[in-house]
Amino acid sequence: MNAIFIRTSSREHRSYLSYAARVTHYVDSEVGRLGTVLLHRPGPELARLTPRNNDSLLFDAIPWVGRAQEEHDAFAAALRERGVEVLYLATLLAETLAVPDARVELTEQVLRSPRLGDTLRRRVADHLAYLDPAALADVFIAGLAHEEVRISPERPGGLVWTLMDRHDFVIDPLPNLLFTRDSSLWIGDRVGVTSLAMPARRRETTLTDAIYRYHPRFVGTEAVYHPELEHLEGGDVLLLAPGVLAVGVGERTTPAGAERLARQVFAAGLAHTILVVPIAQERATMHLDTVCTMVDVDAVLMYPNIASTLSAYTVIAGPDGEPRVDGPAPFLRAAADAMDLDQLRVIDTGLDPVTAEREQWDDGNNTLALAPRLCVGYERNVETNAQLERAGIEVIPIAGSELGSGRGGPRCMSCPLVREPLHASGN
Repeated sequence: MNAIFIRTSSREHRSYLSYAARVTHYVDSEVGRLGTVLLHRPGPELARLTPRNNDSLLFDAIPWVGRAQEEHDAFAAALRERGVEVLYLATLLAETLAVPDARVELTEQVLRSPRLGDTLRRRVADHLAYLDPAALADVFIAGLAHEEVRISPERPGGLVWTLMDRHDFVIDPLPNLLFTRDSSLWIGDRVGVTSLAMPARRRETTLTDAIYRYHPRFVGTEAVYHPELEHLEGGDVLLLAPGVLAVGVGERTTPAGAERLARQVFAAGLAHTILVVPIAQERATMHLDTVCTMVDVDAVLMYPNIASTLSAYTVIAGPDGEPRVDGPAPFLRAAADAMDLDQLRVIDTGLDPVTAEREQWDDGNNTLALAPRLCVGYERNVETNAQLERAGIEVIPIAGSELGSGRGGPRCMSCPLVREPLHASGN
């Protein structure tokens, strides 16, 4: 195992660190030309889903894993064809686990689970110790089932292992890791590692946080948010314009999380205005980006059923540094004012109420902008995509019949690490 840690020569390591130091990660909008994105290609963790556990693991259906991988590969290929650098979370995690301190920290975190008991904890520690970084990354993502733990008569698993069902998980899988937007976000040149609300997802940020702290590519990156803070998820944060953020509060992000983010970004000088947007605490509207995403510097794609009723509280830093709250006001008006626009153009999801409801459920609003007036959307949302094209927005359609079973679209499945500032994107 030690040989794994020293396989890279000192000269190669110094060269990699030198390269990493030259990488600038920066995001100040939703629509600046996309340069680099973090994805997670679905893998064995999806195969862990069964009718017995898919609800607790937050999936509405059991996906066909092979087809989900094909759809995701096509998504990544579409991004590369437009010049986007695609990084994979599993690859970064394996490379991170080659750093001894990172390996120790993440292993200890997994072993800390109170479900294990002392005897099983020792057996799991033994099992993990034999794995190389890539195999260990697979376990941290796909989990470890009862029947997969190395147990022998000489080293029994103890009472906990004996009483477990053979299909129970000793380490839970992370099928929602597919949605890389939620566990981290970039504001300017700083990363926010979020605080996920649902128990099934909380370990995701442990992995993401380790990548940003230990992987050579991100050496020296400053963080603007941490997992131990109040609940905040990346799907609820929209970078409407440089210095202007919208934060949805509802099922996942709490008002306390929105306030904490406001304090953090104001103190770091990353924004001057935060719009806090209450959204319904429902599965169909779990995040702000399920009802609204930006497709141009002055245009939003929005679920029409709430366009006229969505409100926002405007938060700015007061003279004493305390967040000052005004409102509520209609969201579209508050956003336009904060962005210094006369008004925001609104493109409706669907054409009629029934179509709008169907396509909103099918992540019609959840587009990923690759540049102003260019976005990726699920091909099944035919009417919404037609609405976008009529409004002058080019849509790159991708398949998502299996990817969408976890309730997420192209924006949910992507964490931008580099976007050109808007003025450099021709705006």
